[in-house]
Amino acid sequence: MQDNVDAERIGIIGICGFGGMAVNAAALDPRIKATVASTMYDMSKVNVEGYFKSEDTPAQRMEKRRALAAQRTKDYQSGTYQRAGGVIDPLPEDAPWFVKDYHAYYKTERGYHERSGNSNDGWNVIGCQSFMNQPLLCWAHEIESPVLLIHGEKAHSRYFSEYAFERMTGRKVEGTSATEGNKELLIIPGATHVDLYDDVAGVIPYDKLEAFFTHYLK
Repeated sequence: MQDNVDAERIGIIGICGFGGMAVNAAALDPRIKATVASTMYDMSKVNVEGYFKSEDTPAQRMEKRRALAAQRTKDYQSGTYQRAGGVIDPLPEDAPWFVKDYHAYYKTERGYHERSGNSNDGWNVIGCQSFMNQPLLCWAHEIESPVLLIHGEKAHSRYFSEYAFERMTGRKVEGTSATEGNKELLIIPGATHVDLYDDVAGVIPYDKLEAFFTHYLK
């Protein structure tokens, strides 16, 4: 009996890239009764299209496929994995604002760790190859369980949560909080992408998270 009770109380939280994977998991496994994706990245979308569809042509995708395939061969021949490089340091004055945002987290005591890829040498170059043909949110519109998407108003990545909400509900929103059935998009005023990592700015809505899981994981 205890196992049956526990099976009805499975909830998940995904942050950044794992936010998109959490939504994908909810689409796959109906045992998940409540899902929160915070400051999410859709890793397949960004790898296939580039940021804001900046690399969204068949020719650009084929160029990336060829480069990744060639790198796999080089990695095999060398017996090592080429790293893509983490957050740039020192930070150029003309760096995009979201790079500055990441630098303030991964390159300072706030978020630096010697084993962190983003803090140091980055991911393997081929690490995201599989995302080129694995659309994470393909079946998000069939999720029946509740999903709460949380994002910062000023986050460069906000459009990923907006897209996820549209995939799940069919309702397009931009820059505003919205609710449709048991799917909710919560936009935190003034917050950036990394503000929802460690709550330095005091913006993580802990009360909302507690209420959400308390309500749906009865």
